This record gives sequence, structure tokens and C-alpha cells, in this order.
Amino acid sequence: MSAPRFQVIARYFPLPGETETVLELLGELAEASRTEPANHAYDFYRGVANPDEIVILERYDDEAGFAAHRESEHFQRIGVGRIIPLLADRVIERYVEVTDA
Repeated sequence: MSAPRFQVIARYFPLPGETETVLELLGELAEASRTEPANHAYDFYRGVANPDEIVILERYDDEAGFAAHRESEHFQRIGVGRIIPLLADRVIERYVEVTDA
């Protein structure tokens, strides 16, 4: 049996007027992140009830894969350097896949 995968759910709340820019930058970040060896998914969604809320769903082999993502050149350049300054708030949740239920 393979090890359980590591799931990240991130909620981004852009500053007023910055949602479209954040979404565009997330497109760039997602494209680069999907090429990481430990990445299995990197998708993002805009809220229906609140269109200024963005949810990002990321899946990795394990927590080390997520840590490598956070240290990657593209995350540091796009995520830390360009997206995070445009956010009023962000919430990052981490989960491990249940494989024995």
C-alpha cells in the first residue's frame, strides 16, 4: 500500500481590487507547480457566494513535497514575491489522505 498523500487547502482573500491580478498570477504559479515531481494536483477556484475568495487545492506525495514546493523558485518569486503582498488574509490547511477507512 502506498503512503497517504498530503492535501493542502489554501484560502486567499485578496485586497480590494486585486482579485483579478491574484487569479492571473495563480495561473502562472499553478502551471509551474504542476511540473514539480511530488505534485499531483494544483487547482484553484473562485468563490460563488464571495467572488473575492479564492480556494486553492494542492496535492503532494507527502509533507516533504509540499515543503519543496514552498521553497521552489517559482513559489518564492510568484507566490511570496507577487501574490502574498496582494492579500488581506490567507488561511492554509493541511490534511493527510485517509487510506485505511
